[in-house]
Amino acid sequence: MIYFHSYKNPGLQLDIVEDIRGMNSQAVFARRTGMIILGGGLVKHHIANANLMRNGADFAVFVNTGQEFDGSDSGARPDEAVSWGKIRLDAKPVKVYADATLVFPLLVAETFARHADRLTAAGKKD
Repeated sequence: MIYFHSYKNPGLQLDIVEDIRGMNSQAVFARRTGMIILGGGLVKHHIANANLMRNGADFAVFVNTGQEFDGSDSGARPDEAVSWGKIRLDAKPVKVYADATLVFPLLVAETFARHADRLTAAGKKD
């Protein structure tokens, strides 16, 4: 698709190395970091590796249906990321075994519902 897009809009350039450098730099210079990983694979790998550069993420939530027995990146539990230094030892990571398209909207809704009083009070001050 990018190939065809480049004919309509010439000048599009993708620099994967620059993207990885940018993500790693954001993680390294952040005071605290967290990971909400929906699914797994390449995205999970690069986000976790960016946090490795800063001695681990402070928070981590993995939401996927991957099981550990098949050896997939999605199936890896958070304790494996802790052993590699991608999540801090003092973090309390969570893995939710569920379909992310069903569960993530519920997690977001619960977060907003739990803090609704504070959010509405902040809106009234403006």
